[in-house]
Amino acid sequence: MRPRIVLFGDSITEQSFRSGGWGAALADTYTRKADIVNRGYGGYNTRWALFLLHHLFPLDSTKPPAAATVFFGANDAAILGRTSERQYVPLEEYKENLRKIVFHLKECCPTMLVVLITPPPVDEAGRKEYARSVYGEKAVELPERTNEVTRLYAEQCVELAKEMGLRSVDLWSKMQETEGWQRKFLSDGLHLTSEGNAVVHQEVVRVFNEAWLSAAEMPYDFPHHSEIDGKNPEKAFQHQCL
Repeated sequence: MRPRIVLFGDSITEQSFRSGGWGAALADTYTRKADIVNRGYGGYNTRWALFLLHHLFPLDSTKPPAAATVFFGANDAAILGRTSERQYVPLEEYKENLRKIVFHLKECCPTMLVVLITPPPVDEAGRKEYARSVYGEKAVELPERTNEVTRLYAEQCVELAKEMGLRSVDLWSKMQETEGWQRKFLSDGLHLTSEGNAVVHQEVVRVFNEAWLSAAEMPYDFPHHSEIDGKNPEKAFQHQCL
């Protein structure tokens, strides 16, 4: 009875149902109106995400999602020749992989609302500090991700959305509008604090509202309790049983 909204992405999506997470906040926003489904896969890039499409979004589904967020790029933007190079995806391939993901989602359901989300900015000092806390003196000096390289991937994500007539959230730019974004929005230079999660939630809700998926305008799945007559409760449920 409720439409489904699937959150598809990497660890920033996988962790979004934690306390203070943007996915959990989205589930609260759409309580009794839509089911928020978390399909986040930590460490994944767009190349690996392609292998999941037919499993997560089967083309023969009788009830495909009404909407999906596609939130990749933080791992694709890892720098070749450094510690996270296994996750690296060339910039041009990243854009084409996103395009393939969108094509599949639209083949699954032409009316599906697809929202692309760029990777967040990278705080290189925060990443180095995190690496030292985990690896100590073995931590490498050269960062495995940089904000400048991530910018290129964010730009390609936004550009693809424009090319395909999709809505997007430019998280890379949005977060850097706030002074002190490095510590305010990022916990380890890459993943989100509760404040960073709040920005994602705010932006996704804004885009959904601008489309046709405003929670305020959606009906409850069943009658509000105030509509139920204590002496004749079945009357309030009759239209669901027709």
